[in-house]
Amino acid sequence: MKRGSNMPAVGTYNQTLVLDMIRRSPSGVSRTELAELTGLSAQTLSNVARRLTDADLIVEGERVVAGPGKPRTLLRLNRSARFAVGIHLDPSIDTFVVLDLSGRIVAHMERPPADTDSTPDLIAALSENANALLRSAAVPSDRVLGIGGAVPGPIDDATGMLLTPPLLPNWHHTRLRDLLIEATGLPVVVEKDVVAAMVGELWADADHELRDAALLYYGAGVGLGVAIDGDAVRGRTGNAGDIAHLVVDPSGPPCQCGQHGCLGVTVAPEQLLLEAGVTTSLDIPWGARRAAIDDLVARAQGGDSRALEVCAHAAEVLARAIVLMNNMLDAGTFVIGGPVWSRLSELLEPRLRAVLPTIAQIATTRPLRLVEARLGTDLAAAGAACLVLDGAFTARTSGLMISAT
Repeated sequence: MKRGSNMPAVGTYNQTLVLDMIRRSPSGVSRTELAELTGLSAQTLSNVARRLTDADLIVEGERVVAGPGKPRTLLRLNRSARFAVGIHLDPSIDTFVVLDLSGRIVAHMERPPADTDSTPDLIAALSENANALLRSAAVPSDRVLGIGGAVPGPIDDATGMLLTPPLLPNWHHTRLRDLLIEATGLPVVVEKDVVAAMVGELWADADHELRDAALLYYGAGVGLGVAIDGDAVRGRTGNAGDIAHLVVDPSGPPCQCGQHGCLGVTVAPEQLLLEAGVTTSLDIPWGARRAAIDDLVARAQGGDSRALEVCAHAAEVLARAIVLMNNMLDAGTFVIGGPVWSRLSELLEPRLRAVLPTIAQIATTRPLRLVEARLGTDLAAAGAACLVLDGAFTARTSGLMISAT
């Protein structure tokens, strides 16, 4: 649990710390409880609460009786005080969401990727869709904090540029952050999709269960998000989490890197569809993959032995990958999510959980804990919006450091 400070120089830290604790208490929390949790003096806490109220970030709720003394007034988050937009760029579908201050999705939209290699047209499409979603949700423009973009790597984290994401050739070397700022007039942050997903899960983690955890993202590709002491790990260049070339099945399909059985190709949706006989080629139009995956699920649920075998093998491969990654990280808790996982989880999860303890390479001393991603199918898009909320309203001790200039 983070503690506050009564030094005047850290008022902003205290304010974000108190707001975060109120946000994580849906039923409300009293000033007395906040004082006990943060270690702040009554005077400091009173000043912080007043500033948050003046900023319309919190509201006073009902009074409750809790033992002797006068009733306590509960402080609640004003969910509609601020909003953030999240955009996830994906080869098959672009997802747009609007989140309120609590992290709740208040508007959602999916659009096929713009069929163009014109950068101005690509940016214009994102801007128009984001603005249309905000209008549909009747969000006042002065309450929008900004836009978060979740994108496949690699990225240039210093400039917010997409470099050469393999599945998004039309976006290569696009200055997404700066161009989207110009198009919308809003602050924009760009992160690798697995980092955004991890930030989103941390933001939704009211009980601080994921302070040290890992996240397996399973969509058009696979990726790994990591949290240490409550912060998502971005890596030196913002490109942490590339696990596609982790070898999990030496007898598996060939990868473009020259190896066989890399995780990325072994559980790639198109590979599963081909092996299950749903399709006859790996070259499946992105727009047709969802329907094909649903067909795979229907076949497996109908008892099709080939489909069941493919799903069982995919679950075993994912289990082995989780063990190998946890041997390195010692995370203890793995979150699993992403659009493909959401469609296949009913088939994959039972087998994955059954196989996990039997993997020979397991080296950890405690059982692994597996949890479903709270943000579901919108994991990356909602995580992108949470990047904006997190940047504005999460207390970090690093912000207390004085830099010499």
